[in-house]
Amino acid sequence: MPTFTSLTMRGITKRFPGVVANDNVSFDVQAGEIHALLGENGAGKSTLMKILYGLYQPDEGEILLNDQPVKIHSPNDSISLGIGMIHQHFMLVDNLTVAENVALGLPGKGMSLDLAEVEQKIRVLGERYRLNVEPTAIVGELAVGQQQRVEIIKALYRGAALLVLDEPTAVLTPQEADDLFVILRQMA
Repeated sequence: MPTFTSLTMRGITKRFPGVVANDNVSFDVQAGEIHALLGENGAGKSTLMKILYGLYQPDEGEILLNDQPVKIHSPNDSISLGIGMIHQHFMLVDNLTVAENVALGLPGKGMSLDLAEVEQKIRVLGERYRLNVEPTAIVGELAVGQQQRVEIIKALYRGAALLVLDEPTAVLTPQEADDLFVILRQMA
């Protein structure tokens, strides 16, 4: 897992036709911190995080990870740098198991994927971070809060040291939101 000590987004500007989504935005986070970006709909919060994850490219500005400038051209770049993103709308296949969803798209595994090994690592991550989800469960049969945990486990499985959650409580019940906050505080 890559080591994470700090992230700086400095002077980020992103324009779309007829709209400036981010105008000279700067943001810093240190290891162990939890930040929330607040603002109205359309304020550019998700756009800024999509830039960090490589889904969008900034028109201006720079990103520093551990005080080193980085270029993030795609989600693969972001993942390789230890940045994981949990989208508001989960990227899971309902009729696959938790383990199959976590393994989906892993680089270099091909037909030699050992699902028992994936299941064991999911159990270890689940215990370590209090994200317990049964690896053999069918994702479509899980509650929304459990599906979100699968997404977090998927990011951790790929080596995320910095997690970005886009509107993480929007689809959760109040109890699930409270549980998520406890988990995030423990993870930090």
